[in-house]
Formats: sequence, C-alpha cells, structure tokens
Amino acid sequence: MNPLYDRLFGAHEGKSTPFLLLPSGKVLHHGDFLKMAAQFAHVLTRAGLQPGDRLAAQVEKSPQGLALYAACVQAGVVFLPLNTAYTHDELEYFVENSGAKLMVCDGATEEDLRPMAESLGAQLMTLNGDGTGSLPDAAQTQPVTFQTAERTENDLAALLYTSGTTGRSKGAMLTQANLLSNAETLVEYWRFTAQDVLIHALPIFHTHGLFVATNVTLLAGGAMIFLPKFDPDTIIARLPEATTMMGVPTFYTRLLEDTRFDRDLARHMRLFISGSAPLLAETHIRFEDRTGHRILERYGMTETNMSTSNPYEGDRRAGTVGVPLPGVELKVTDPDTDEELPRGEVGQIEVRGPNVFKGYWQMPEKTAAELRADGFFITGDLGVQDEDGYVTIVGRNKDLIISGGYNIYPKEIELVLDGQPGVLESAVIGVPHKDFGETAVAAIVPEKDQTPATEQLLSACVEQLARFKHPRKIITVDALPRNTMGKVQKNLLREAYKGLFVTD
Repeated sequence: MNPLYDRLFGAHEGKSTPFLLLPSGKVLHHGDFLKMAAQFAHVLTRAGLQPGDRLAAQVEKSPQGLALYAACVQAGVVFLPLNTAYTHDELEYFVENSGAKLMVCDGATEEDLRPMAESLGAQLMTLNGDGTGSLPDAAQTQPVTFQTAERTENDLAALLYTSGTTGRSKGAMLTQANLLSNAETLVEYWRFTAQDVLIHALPIFHTHGLFVATNVTLLAGGAMIFLPKFDPDTIIARLPEATTMMGVPTFYTRLLEDTRFDRDLARHMRLFISGSAPLLAETHIRFEDRTGHRILERYGMTETNMSTSNPYEGDRRAGTVGVPLPGVELKVTDPDTDEELPRGEVGQIEVRGPNVFKGYWQMPEKTAAELRADGFFITGDLGVQDEDGYVTIVGRNKDLIISGGYNIYPKEIELVLDGQPGVLESAVIGVPHKDFGETAVAAIVPEKDQTPATEQLLSACVEQLARFKHPRKIITVDALPRNTMGKVQKNLLREAYKGLFVTD
C-alpha cells in the first residue's frame, strides 16, 4: 500500500495518454513517464535509500526532474526539492539539517557541492536540465517494474523548507495524506478532468508548481504544457492548446502588457488561477476587461497547501482569496488572547484540516508554538473574513515578504547587511510592486562617519543569498523609526516607501 503513488501515479501505468507536452513538440505519455520514474526509483533503492530517508534535489525543471519526485514517492523516500537559486551556504544547511542520504544536483554545480556532500555523509548524483547526468545514466540499466514501498497516509512524503523570521529555515513535514487530500479537494473544486491541458510555467521546487499544479493534473488524468520558465511569447503561442493556467500575479501582469493577449486568444480557456503572492484588485479588473475571464485567486502556504479559494461557480471577488475549501476550517483570532474574533474584524488566520502539515522537522518547540494541540495552525498572516466567508489578507505579523511567489524573510537579508563594514543596522521591508506583488527594500543606518557603498552591500547579498532575496533598493537613513520600547516600526518604513515602484 502506497496511497499517494497509487492515486497519483499508479493509476496511469501503461497508459498512452498525453501527460507532458514539451517545448520541443515532443509528447511524454503517462505510461512512459512512469517507466522513467520506476527506473529512477530503482537507482534510489540501489543507492541504499530506505523508506523515510531524505533526498535533496536542486535541479533545473525538466521531465526527469519531475520523474524524480515520482520515484521518491514510489520508493517511499522523502522528497526535498530546493530552489535552484540557493547558494552553497544555504544548501549546506538544508542537507545537514535534513540528514539527506542523497543529493541530486546539476552537473554544473557538482564540483562545488561534492566536498560539502561528502563531509555531511550524503551521496551525490547529477541531473541536468536536458535530462542527462549520472542519475539518468544509472537508470538506463534498471528494470521497469512498479513495486512500491509500503507507506501509510501518515508517513512523510516531502520536506519543504520555509525560512524563519530568525533566519533559520524550518522544514515543513508534509505527509501523504496532506498532499493527496488537497489534490482531491482541488480537482473537484476547480472541476479538473482528463480533458484539461494546463499551462505549467511554474518552478517545481515550490508547493505551487509541484503539489498544486502537478498533483491536480495527475489526479485528474490531464496533460500539462510543461515549460522551463515563464516567457510571454511562449505562453501566447501555446495558449490555444490549453484549457487552464496556474500562475503567480507576475505572469498575469506581464501578459496584460502584451497587446496580443486579448479576448479572442483566451476565448477557449476554462480557468485562470493565481496564487503564491497577492493579486492586486487592479490586475483582477484589468484582466477581466481584457479577456472576459475572472482570475480565480486562492490562498495557501508551504505548511498547509491550499486552504481557501474563490469559487469556480459563483462570485470571484477581487482582492479576496475566497472561502475555506471543503474540509478546511478557518478562523480569525486575536494574536494576544488567541480568542476567535467576530466576522469583519482583523486578526491572525488559523486553519485546520487534512491539508495541514505534521510539524517542523526536528523543531518540537517551534511546532508547538505554531501548531496548536487541537490541530489549528497559526499561519502568521493577518486577515479578515466577511459575513459571506470570503477572506482578505491584510498583512503578515511576521514581516514575511512574498515576491513573485517566493517567500522572503527580512531577517535573512538584515543579517547579511548588518555584517558588512560601515553598517550600523538595517531594516528590510516589503513594498508594493506591480509585477511581483511586493519586493524587498532595505533601509540602512551607517556607522558614524561611514558611507557604505550600495554596490558593496548588494554584492554581499549576491554572494550569500538566493537571487529572489536580493533587495531591489537600498536606502541610507539617519536612524530607523522606533517606538518607546525601542522596537523598529517597520509599518512606518512601509508607509514611507510604498510608492517606490507603484503609484496611487
């Protein structure tokens, strides 16, 4: 028994139905995809990985990269996908903290990562964006058999790291039941069928592209136009083949900038879905005016998968993330008293359901602080729920920045900036950005008689942080605004610089 494999993958064994429609024009059918995944699974078991062991993967998006996820599910190995932008230092923490037995990387980074992997006792294999590498080479000699590891719904399927406000990343433990139940709910709620063709231009190291887009498509038996990245020309060219699209707000703002993207081009589409970052109400309205379609916005996070969604049929309200999904409970509570607040009042959002993760890897105290004994997870987001149940996100009580679908925690950037010569202190905030939802801006206070060069500070960020975490602008100030208790008032900074990249 292996519920996640049986429902998502095993149901397609031997099928000649299209699964991945590739940029080259080649079509990878369900059955052939599963054969590749099965051979990968045998490589993992031959390498000594047992059910419950962790595999860390930092690879470019490819059919083979997706097959590695399927192989882990088949072998019972816990899949740990890692952002391709993560630096050596970030990767070292993830591999060490997870205790990964095997790391799969791009051949271009093998030389740099091998000493680190060996020092941590992890094997290293390669998988390149073109599908070559030592992993697929080893797979060629493996049998195409579909034995699966015995797993239960409560066993871990994936470990996804989400940064902490202290700068230390937390590994969210996702079970088979978490992933499977959410996919089943979304297929029904969004009306996905085997006739759907989804444009997939998202990364596959992230919940959105891996567990929402892919799992939903697999469960429905449909196909994906599997693109390496978002490119407006390619999207416009392939849109006539599609029925659905999932994206971050940036995708939609970029498409709206192109006059070719119009009502006629989108006429045949069934559904556009947006998530991973706030969709401006202005974008929602412009999109409907241009295409006749109302974007369906939903809300979720690494720890919970999807929790709310605007309805497929009914009122998709601009500026809201819809209502709780079937089987998901949501409440808004007072952050100070934990008491549930009446509808219409702003507070912290808490959710409970089969979608909610098991806890943080090797962090029992952090788990206890954020995952209540009764199963409600404190999301860290501030929001309000109206009388009809629609939820609006109004902010985050942990200063999280979501830029282009990626989570950025200010403390990580602040630690880098504060360590640079001539910097007394820094504060990083998120400000509105029309393409990315929001973006990071840093305010620094120089040491007396010092003038740190912006180029030097940005260079330090480039060396130590993934690209999506780099501040878009660094501003020098005389002092940071503080309250009487000495706490930096980031709300004042956000207000002061909210117009840097957008205008009212």
